[in-house]
Amino acid sequence: MADLLVEIHVPLIPAEGVGEDDYPFPWIETIETFLFDLEDGDRGEMYDDGEELGGEYLFFVWGAPEDVLIDVARDIANLRGVPEGTYARVSDTGADMGEGRRVAL
Repeated sequence: MADLLVEIHVPLIPAEGVGEDDYPFPWIETIETFLFDLEDGDRGEMYDDGEELGGEYLFFVWGAPEDVLIDVARDIANLRGVPEGTYARVSDTGADMGEGRRVAL
């Protein structure tokens, strides 16, 4: 049986002001830190490591009701440095990445 999963899709856009010798996506680490901190509460947890899909980087959360996971996705979209255009997909653990209902954040 598949469990509820929310994918958070973040456009792979380099951060502003990043030097040419610096890592262009420091917001990935910001989001990962946010997700690791979730495990201390009741707002779900990170399902798996993030993955690149097309021109987006995906993060996965589960272990809470849909409305709570969507709130987590909204919090991520509002983190400092996270690119505009971030959205969520409501899916399940048995689906392929990128499938599911799209939710604007």
